[in-house]
Amino acid sequence: MKDWLRIFDQNVLVPPHPQRARQPIKESTAFQCVLKWLDGPLIKQGVLEVLSEVGCCLRVSLFDVTYRHFFGRTWKTAVRPVEQLSRQPSRIVFDESLYFHTSLNHPNIVAVVEVVTEGRRPDGSLQALSCGFGILRIFGNKLESPTSASQDKRLKLYHGTPRALLHPLLHDPVEQNKHMTLMESCSLQYMLRPHPLLEPVFHLLPENLLVSGLQHIPGLLPAPGEKGDALRKPRLQKSVTWDLDDLFFTLYPSLEKFEEELLELLVSDRFREEGIPRDGGTLEILERRLCVGVHNGLGFVQRPQVVVLVPEMDVALTRSASFSRKVGSSSKASSGNQALVLRSRLRLRELVRHPAFAIVFQLEYVFNSPSGADGKATSVASLSSVACMHMVRWAVWNPLPEAGSGKVVLPLQGGIRPNPSHRLVYKVPPACMSSKEAEQVASGTVQFQYSLSPKGHLDTLPGHGHGPEAEQQPSRKPPASPASPPALPARGHAAPQDSPVGPGLSLSQLVASPRSAARCRLATPSSPQPAGSEPSPAQAGLPLEGRICHLEAELSQASLVLGASVAEHLQELPFTPVHVPIVAGVQARSSGSKLSRASMVLLQASGFPEILDANKQPAETVNPADPVQFNPQKEESDGLQGNEIVLQFLAFSRVSQDSRAAPWPKTVYFTFQFYRFPPVTTPRLQLVRLDEAGRTLPGSLLHLLVLADRDDSSDAGSPGFQLKFLAEPGFLRPGEQSRFSHYLAAQALQVDVWDGDSLLLVGSAAVPMKHLLRQGRPAVQVSHELEVVATEYEQDVVVSGDVTRLGSIQPIGVYAVVKGWLHLTLANIGHVCEQRVRDSSTLPPSRSRVISNDRTGHFEGGSLLRRGAPRLKNVVQAQKLADVDCELAAMLFVPTQHRSKGPQGTGREGDAVRRRKLERMRSVRLQESRGELSCWGASMLAQQSVRAQHARDLQVIAAYRERTKAESITSALSLAITTKHTVHVTLGTAEFFEFALRNPHNTQHTVTIEVDSPELSIISDSREWRFFKDAAKLHTPVEEDMFRLRGGLAPQLFLRPRETAHVPFRYQTFSVGQAPAEPSSDKGTDPGSPQKRSAAPTKHAKVVFRGGGGKPIAVLCLTVETQPPAADQVFRFYHPELTFLKKAIRLPPWHTLPGAPVGRPGEEPQVHVRCSDPNVICETQNVGPGEPRDVFLKVASGRSPESKDFFVLVYTDRWLATPVQIWRIHLHSLQRVDVSCVTGQRTRLSLVLRGTQAVRRVRAFTSHPQELTTDPRGVFVLPPGGVQDLHVGVTPRRAGTRFIHLNLVDVDYHQLVASWLVCLSCRPPLISKAFEITLAAGEGKGANKRITYTNPYPTPRTYRLLSDRPDLLQFREESFQVGGGETYTIGLRFASRQSAGEEEILIYINDHEDKNEEAFCVKVTYQ
Repeated sequence: MKDWLRIFDQNVLVPPHPQRARQPIKESTAFQCVLKWLDGPLIKQGVLEVLSEVGCCLRVSLFDVTYRHFFGRTWKTAVRPVEQLSRQPSRIVFDESLYFHTSLNHPNIVAVVEVVTEGRRPDGSLQALSCGFGILRIFGNKLESPTSASQDKRLKLYHGTPRALLHPLLHDPVEQNKHMTLMESCSLQYMLRPHPLLEPVFHLLPENLLVSGLQHIPGLLPAPGEKGDALRKPRLQKSVTWDLDDLFFTLYPSLEKFEEELLELLVSDRFREEGIPRDGGTLEILERRLCVGVHNGLGFVQRPQVVVLVPEMDVALTRSASFSRKVGSSSKASSGNQALVLRSRLRLRELVRHPAFAIVFQLEYVFNSPSGADGKATSVASLSSVACMHMVRWAVWNPLPEAGSGKVVLPLQGGIRPNPSHRLVYKVPPACMSSKEAEQVASGTVQFQYSLSPKGHLDTLPGHGHGPEAEQQPSRKPPASPASPPALPARGHAAPQDSPVGPGLSLSQLVASPRSAARCRLATPSSPQPAGSEPSPAQAGLPLEGRICHLEAELSQASLVLGASVAEHLQELPFTPVHVPIVAGVQARSSGSKLSRASMVLLQASGFPEILDANKQPAETVNPADPVQFNPQKEESDGLQGNEIVLQFLAFSRVSQDSRAAPWPKTVYFTFQFYRFPPVTTPRLQLVRLDEAGRTLPGSLLHLLVLADRDDSSDAGSPGFQLKFLAEPGFLRPGEQSRFSHYLAAQALQVDVWDGDSLLLVGSAAVPMKHLLRQGRPAVQVSHELEVVATEYEQDVVVSGDVTRLGSIQPIGVYAVVKGWLHLTLANIGHVCEQRVRDSSTLPPSRSRVISNDRTGHFEGGSLLRRGAPRLKNVVQAQKLADVDCELAAMLFVPTQHRSKGPQGTGREGDAVRRRKLERMRSVRLQESRGELSCWGASMLAQQSVRAQHARDLQVIAAYRERTKAESITSALSLAITTKHTVHVTLGTAEFFEFALRNPHNTQHTVTIEVDSPELSIISDSREWRFFKDAAKLHTPVEEDMFRLRGGLAPQLFLRPRETAHVPFRYQTFSVGQAPAEPSSDKGTDPGSPQKRSAAPTKHAKVVFRGGGGKPIAVLCLTVETQPPAADQVFRFYHPELTFLKKAIRLPPWHTLPGAPVGRPGEEPQVHVRCSDPNVICETQNVGPGEPRDVFLKVASGRSPESKDFFVLVYTDRWLATPVQIWRIHLHSLQRVDVSCVTGQRTRLSLVLRGTQAVRRVRAFTSHPQELTTDPRGVFVLPPGGVQDLHVGVTPRRAGTRFIHLNLVDVDYHQLVASWLVCLSCRPPLISKAFEITLAAGEGKGANKRITYTNPYPTPRTYRLLSDRPDLLQFREESFQVGGGETYTIGLRFASRQSAGEEEILIYINDHEDKNEEAFCVKVTYQ
């Protein structure tokens, strides 16, 4: 007995975290870990000087990273002496093996290895110091995949002690946390591998117990030799079979008084803990159970046998295995009722002749609170929901090795003393007896007769067969599971008929299962297991306690069958696409002033409307060159929470143009999107030229922007165009004010400028909005002169180099030309909002994340037909059924003709008027044809027809009411469990919230969660749940493996009676749906009126929580208000129709992105991309450190002139919570025309125009009018349904490949009729002569030169002269005529250039058809 107590007290295990109990049942995996040696100077020289007899050892513990929980038992190596650190590097050899097995197959289950130095102080006391620790990963990143590599590995060591892992800032992965400091040149050499030879002895080793091969395990034979490893190839000892008969339990002072006191204390405890009234139901004793099992000091060898005890007096009355008695029963105590008797024999086959093997008896009481009014349970199913079990006494018997048979009387134990089940046990009487003998029996006694099996005293453990050998090598197959039923006796060992081997299953066993069933391993993976069983909080793997199991759980598991690979896949090589990447982040900039002070005076005197604050005072003017100090606290504490953003488009100035550029537009319009307001397209604005006295630079002209009329004449009103956006608390969501302030501080507003006549893009400008931050001021305004840049993306070309090597393709920029300057004024006017306090108090952001259904526990009553309408009183006014039910109204008064499509009331009233007029007309006709008598008869027939119609309608109403009554009542009653909530979602941003689901019943339920929207999902990963809770700053509990996932079926959740669980949800949409809307302008709109928001589509989602039987216990109805996103950058691509656009957009450096996470040096976050259009392929690839990242797009273009708009969202977090970049991409589909031509030579082609359904006045516009011309040139008529040719002439000025846009526009309605993308492939001409000239750079006057040309033809010819650089070379005459064989002198005028350098200018000599006759090259050197 002493050996069993010693081993039992030394091997108490800390159980795993309770949340791990919800994991699915998994097979336990055995491991062998060999700790070889320790390298590095871990022990400081000062320690060796202070302590004597210094030694070093390793301590290993299991740790759960998810819950920061140590469990199991710390294992310690032998202490190795440490010598003076004379040699480098130092090494301490351990070469010890430890073994364990665990079913917690999760990547976050790790082993923590601590290096400990031990020595003695000068006073002789022992001192232990921690020198560092390491984290040994047992399982890989993939679940249920242990590390199978058996090669040696090095474990990195960190400074500190393992207690640092309990710090809340150490999140997974712990090794990459900034608080972890790596020890340089220090490591532990180890080897970890699965050890399947340990599986046959799982029943002797508890789960999660770390043991050494040198440690003696009861039930195993020692290894041969003095230092052998017994667990490397374990061998089992022989077992013997014992029979127990005549088992009696005696409880003092009497059985009846003992049970009465026990019931009274339980009722009192239920009243105190659960609030159940004392008279709320009679508590009953359902049965008395005895669990008997063999224990080896470490754990139960097999699952304990469960038998039923009955009072002694009932043995003669009934042979039932269950007994029920209420409190206050009329049965009286007697001498025969003072013992609990087992009427059968117990046979134990697992005993081994070893001092540590003992038989454990556990007495348990099963209680039940009846559900019926008569106090009796009605069915077994009802027992599963209300039965509970308590352990009241236990005892241990260690048979002597030489014992054969006899009688034993054991004292029962209870109270807080540790027991093999690690459970709370009923109290023992106070120790007030007079003698020790009386104290031993005060808790009761158990007595029985024991004997060895009559045949063959020696036996083997179940599952290992029989053999005569003294030593048996265990097979690879595991033994019989403790979860299996007790084994039946073998043939020839049958007990007498009146003493069966076991009592079979009792009533409580039908509805109860051991709490640790989830930890008991099965012999085969396909063996049945109760999937819903909860493991015991005691040491894992011990079938210690019975627990009621809910019957809704499945009782079987699918076997794990791994399919073999039938074919090998080709190995993919690293490949970089050859399309050239576009660098993101290239935006126009706000330049300095291009106008003189005189021009600024003219601009300000033009009469632009003045911007005033709320007090009618001029807004404070801010210099755009001044830096902005953004203080978020000052913005949030501002009393003026309403922000009125004003945009004033003032003027547009052009730069000096050469002859190659497109002509300056006459009208323009702008497109942009501010924050999450709908996209804006302004009206066409006329460009009115300012007085030429304001011109400062040569060719720089200033044009005012004036709202144009339909006939393109300027409005007589004030110049400029003004827009307003009102961002007030009524528009912003709670908590969005800070996000709006950060948007102004970090983002730039991109404005596209379009030609109002040709509908071609002039260019784009970007204005920073950081100066709109008021920072406590009433109003601010800032004026910008923005460069309007025309951006042309280079056409994709094949890049030379090794495309399979990363980094071989360098980023190529964009081709940009400054078209002019946009004069723009921005302002922010603060307003006082009364709605601010009300919104912040009714819906705080921290509380809106948790939705509770506590208020949905009642039914307000009222009308069944007007659901959802606001009602102040519980009174409903009676109304006609036809007035409140459209379906019923459609069945009444059914006319033969088509009913009106108007409102119901209007249609019914018009129907009555029409019938009355028809009656009058019929009456008039009857009077004319038949006279008075006929009219009276017709009137009577009409009245009878009306009565018949009314009678039919009453029958229809009665039948309709009967048909819809059940549905209406059910729908109204469902409101009592329905919770309504509204979420505001933005594209790509995950909205996280929790629903506090409460089980309203006194029974446990397996709740099935049904979601009807694909955009609403349950968060099943605890790491994702914890990420969103940290972001939302919620402190509700997080549970591991909370849901039972069943593939494509709805997830399930287990709820105990009256339990409340927080169910996490995320709503995330990647689809864009919004109605176009225009912002308010000054033309006919009150500036103080609130901004009208767009009619964004409202979505609905529904979640139904169904309990047992499919009945709903709660319903969550979500109203989803979608809001447009705020784009960080806009890309515009023009591509041929019905083809694929393939582009690569290069991401900017991460430190330049607003809101990007800050990592350690050299560490880049993982990038994920999503697209709002599911038909767009959008992806990114993982590259090496320091390599640029590209986002690859593949988009299918539509038919011309369609355009496709979509968003690309870039994430840096693994859960795709909030995008760090949102790109808006416009793809314009154009008809492609491929032209292969020679530079300087005209190429002609024809385009087919097809008329529409109406006559149109159209005109062709081109982006390069000097290189592409059309015929007809001006406005012409396109007949309806007709076919007409548009003649195009292309004369390129430079070689290369590029695009030219050609639009056909309706000049009356300014609509795009057709659009083409002319793809030029120009090759240079053959140079016949070359010249060279040197000119002075700077402010020189240029030079006049002459060259000669001889006509090679015998007849006179007319020639035209062209140049590829008309800004540097001009001709004396554009054309000349020369006779046959004669020579003509061509006059040239070379213009000067400001900078030095060289230029090659081509001179084209073309014939009358514009074909190139000759080409000269003049090399000009400017110095």
